[in-house]
Amino acid sequence: MEKSTQWNLWYIVLAIVGVLILHSYVQQWQQVELLPYSEFQLELEKHNIKEISVYADHLEGTLNQPLPDGRSRFATTRVELDLARDLAQYGVRFTGVIQSTFLRDLFSWVAPTLIFFAIWMFAIRKIAGKGGLGGGLGDGLLSIGKSKAKVYVESDTRVTFEDVAGVDEAKAELEEIVDFLKDPVAHSRLGARIPKGILLVGPPGTGKTLLARAVAGQAGVPFFSINGSEFVEMFVGVGAARVRDLFEQARQRAPAIIFIDEIDALGRARGAWGLGGHDEKEQTLNQLLAELDGFDPRQGLVLLAATNRPEILDPALLRAGRFDRQVLVDRPDKHGRLQILQVHSKRIKLAAGLDLAQIAALTPGFTGADLANLVNEAALVATRRNAPEVTLADFTTAIERIVAGLEKRNRILNPEERHIIAVHEMGHALVAMSLPGLDTVHKVSIIPRGIGALGYTIQRPTEDRYLMTRLELENKMAMLLAGRAAEMLLIGHASTGAADDLAKATDIARSMVMRFGMDATLGQVAYENQPSPFLGPLPEGLEVGSRQYAPETAREIDCAVRTLTETAFNRATELLTQRRATLEEGSQRLLARETLTEDEIVALVRPAAPAVVASA
Repeated sequence: MEKSTQWNLWYIVLAIVGVLILHSYVQQWQQVELLPYSEFQLELEKHNIKEISVYADHLEGTLNQPLPDGRSRFATTRVELDLARDLAQYGVRFTGVIQSTFLRDLFSWVAPTLIFFAIWMFAIRKIAGKGGLGGGLGDGLLSIGKSKAKVYVESDTRVTFEDVAGVDEAKAELEEIVDFLKDPVAHSRLGARIPKGILLVGPPGTGKTLLARAVAGQAGVPFFSINGSEFVEMFVGVGAARVRDLFEQARQRAPAIIFIDEIDALGRARGAWGLGGHDEKEQTLNQLLAELDGFDPRQGLVLLAATNRPEILDPALLRAGRFDRQVLVDRPDKHGRLQILQVHSKRIKLAAGLDLAQIAALTPGFTGADLANLVNEAALVATRRNAPEVTLADFTTAIERIVAGLEKRNRILNPEERHIIAVHEMGHALVAMSLPGLDTVHKVSIIPRGIGALGYTIQRPTEDRYLMTRLELENKMAMLLAGRAAEMLLIGHASTGAADDLAKATDIARSMVMRFGMDATLGQVAYENQPSPFLGPLPEGLEVGSRQYAPETAREIDCAVRTLTETAFNRATELLTQRRATLEEGSQRLLARETLTEDEIVALVRPAAPAVVASA
């Protein structure tokens, strides 16, 4: 409904209300003060009634002689049944009056309708405002099928490739798209065409959305940004209509870029996992496929999409001719993390001589979003201690807070618990410093952190690793089980503090047996599917599919996993037995100081002769 039509409707409503109010005032103005019926009878007997009008429930008339109060007209309620006979007896002229009830009846019908109409308009406006259906009544109902994509121009994005770091390969891929959009003639001189669709895949927080906005800002073209979940509504056909409207708007403003974030909400494989189809989602996906087939890349229209679950996307969406390229935006390596830290640290005041490469080495596995959060946390730590600049210690504290959680110094532990924790953590540190292929211990502490961490051992990797040998995995399990081994060696009994260590060691052993084929008895066979490369395995109990091996094989797997963990535990116990004196001294120092740094741990461990236990 257009705005002018709405105004006209309101004019009509106001006119009707005005007429009804005016009619009520006229009735009040014409109303005559009531005369008691007994006095009316007396005046009638005196022959003082000149004429009278008879209504259904009252009488109105004029007098020959005014009443003492000066009234010559009167009105009275009608209570006498034989009124006509009495009037005729005294010679009064009278007539019956038919009272018009048109306005009253009209009002009785119109008023409720107007009230319900007003309530309906108010409710629709509220729903439209909260649900994003539009601003006015007509806009709300008619814009359900319209695209809700946010449109940015070059001045709105304010992001270029200078703001993106740590993903050089992905940036190089997208720079070619920018060149296509800026000068399509030069790049099509040999018959090449611009890719229709580019799918950005990678873990959450690696900068996929930032890259897409940088492409738009660098190319200087309109940028249509929408989330995949915004296409799907409760009404069947709405998602498909929004897809059509989105591409139509983009064609009108070509050259342009369409960016669909979290496209897995829209492009999930049809009929996957035997759960049946969803009509609305499938119609929306079919419409997207049709639009990708329909638009001409020579118009300068590019579709960018991002997801962290590429394995669940429909194969028809990923084929060449729709998404021509898949660009991996992975977690940055050490050099990439250094570049990202340099970008984000421009807005804070760093201490002179601070080496960001040290911070990059301490943050393996951090994404771009994690590093941005780290820089902010370090600035907050420095602000809380009223420091004039941010130092390496602030970054170290921020890393510990992000990885291990917030310090809980007010948690009171009894002396026996503190002793167990100190022995446990020192066992981790001692084995980690003694076995080859393990990361250097950066700090050991018995200060509780986070939800359940009563102590922690932080290791600093010397380089980024992408492959691990069987020996390195066995050493890592030995380091994880060293806390339990130290407890059994010095205290004589186990505690619940090794629960997380046991779970991690068991996961490594199970992966070695079921995924990596590192058990000779089970052969070179994979008994477990590869988990999602970006989101990791599903939680226990949510795995899709059944086991593809016999119960006897399952028993062999369990035995092999138990053998690996027991062997790692025995290696840790043997190594700690050889260095029992160092373990005891380190535990006492940790109890006294609560935290030991890397230099203090090295000074404690290195005087002893290196002890490396061969793998079983």
